[in-house]
Amino acid sequence: MSKVILVLIDGLGFEESTAAAGLLEHLVEYRQAAKYRIQGELPSVSRPMYETVMTGLPVSEHGIVSNNYVRSSECENLFSLTRKAGRVTAAAAYSWMSELYQHKGGPYDPLLDRYQFDSDGDIQHGIFYHADEYPDAYLYFDGDYLRRTYHPDFLLFHPMGCDHAGHLFCKGSREYRGAAVGSYDAIASLLPSWRKDGYDVVVTADHGMDQFGSHTGNTPLQREVALYIVSDQVEKGDFTDRATSQLQVAPLCCSLLGLAPGSRMRSLNLKGGANS
Repeated sequence: MSKVILVLIDGLGFEESTAAAGLLEHLVEYRQAAKYRIQGELPSVSRPMYETVMTGLPVSEHGIVSNNYVRSSECENLFSLTRKAGRVTAAAAYSWMSELYQHKGGPYDPLLDRYQFDSDGDIQHGIFYHADEYPDAYLYFDGDYLRRTYHPDFLLFHPMGCDHAGHLFCKGSREYRGAAVGSYDAIASLLPSWRKDGYDVVVTADHGMDQFGSHTGNTPLQREVALYIVSDQVEKGDFTDRATSQLQVAPLCCSLLGLAPGSRMRSLNLKGGANS
């Protein structure tokens, strides 16, 4: 039975991913992984795009319209679909993920909600953080602890370091590039263990970052992100000559997991194809 790790690198645009993702770029070059250019949905801000990535729906359908709109998800999502199939979910992620998918009906409480194990929410096992400056290295350690301890079928890693550096120093800065390199170095170090443990690995971002340290609107720097897929279930190679919809991420993960997609998800239609 297939398992999936989804790495959602917050705030990392396509150009910076290409410049920093050494191992993943190598795997694409040697046709051991697939790479796509993703056209992100609008608005190009975090909370709405978390819901878009997890549900495969645009903002006008899922209803999470801004970062300030705090409520639980009301849609089928990758966590709920995995749980419905009787399988195990986990996440090392920013606190907004807890607010969306733990269905507690209120804001995240760092005193009570940082560690959530054996939960009855969509995320069965979670380690959450609320400080944007929480080190990515710790986040990857948190997620890998969940992998080794609970053996989830669907596991989310959600580091915030690139978004934080981008807001402070903007695209093109040494700090933003350094955050991207650090995140991809962590992935490179962990990827052999993930693959040995039977995981297909999907790496993408929610949105990009512009030269003003901003992301809200409709420009390529703000919207375009990379999608890397390390799996024997997909055709391998570089398929970045044209943009692919961000709405494809959720049905892709469902396909890799062997789950029926959500009833409102778009059909999976990746340019490079996915092996059935």
